[in-house]
Amino acid sequence: MFYVFSPEVREVPKLRTGTLTAGYVRSGELQQIYRQLGFADSTAEACQNANMYFRSGVEVYDDYTFTELRIVDRKNPEAEDDCVALYIKKDLFLVVDVLDEDRSTEQKFQAALRRFPAQSMTLEKLVFAFLESLVAGDIAVLESTGSQIADLEETVLRGAAEKDFNLTLLALKNRLMKAHNYYEQLLDITEAVEENENELFDSESLRYISNLSNKVQRLREDVDSLSSAVVHLQDAYSAQLDIRLNQTMKFFTVITSIFFPLTIIVGWYGMNFQSMPEFYWRFGYLYVILLSIVVVLVLVLIGKKKKWF
Repeated sequence: MFYVFSPEVREVPKLRTGTLTAGYVRSGELQQIYRQLGFADSTAEACQNANMYFRSGVEVYDDYTFTELRIVDRKNPEAEDDCVALYIKKDLFLVVDVLDEDRSTEQKFQAALRRFPAQSMTLEKLVFAFLESLVAGDIAVLESTGSQIADLEETVLRGAAEKDFNLTLLALKNRLMKAHNYYEQLLDITEAVEENENELFDSESLRYISNLSNKVQRLREDVDSLSSAVVHLQDAYSAQLDIRLNQTMKFFTVITSIFFPLTIIVGWYGMNFQSMPEFYWRFGYLYVILLSIVVVLVLVLIGKKKKWF
């Protein structure tokens, strides 16, 4: 489907030339019109399969710019990533649906069409509106992630981390790494648009793209800061595990120290020399029991005084 902006946003059945037009087409529809629009075969072929990587690059031609976008649903990390391709040409902004099963990207495209009044819509504003829709609400998501990390840090300090805590940190780290790559991808596109090598844009209107680039940079910096916090949290968790291990080892060391003299007593009286008077003493057995108890109590008192436990 195609849309024109004169004098208001209107859907038209076919592509028009000579006026600002936006389009959202399936990859199959692109195969029927790409030669008419003068697009390279390689770009049309790239739209046949979803891109598995974020930073696929931006291709700048004499009269148009092409790139692929892998779109992450930041509010629902478990959702499958969408994939679209963008063609930016003089008076034409074309989005190709490569993989958008839930139509979420198409909805963002529809919202971008009405981001500015139709009378004042320009190619720069249209590109800006669509790319901005891809990061809408991300600030709130990152703030929520920051709160989650703070809660996890409190859990570690309280010593209440569960056995699968490392798996939680790994999932969080992977999610932040994915977000970093996502923003890097958008920065590649905004930088290519700002360079304006094929002079598709009015240089005065590129301030919209520049503002978007600054916003994405701040989001990327926030993600990097959260990633560093996760690394520090992982170090704190490892340190907590070491402390627990040291406490366990200390406990067993104290127990060993207390009961080690009993081993000596057992070994001493286990020699069975006939000359040992305790063997023939009526209270010898009771004596050894009391001796063992006294030794243990004395060592416990010493341990208390020395603050071994």
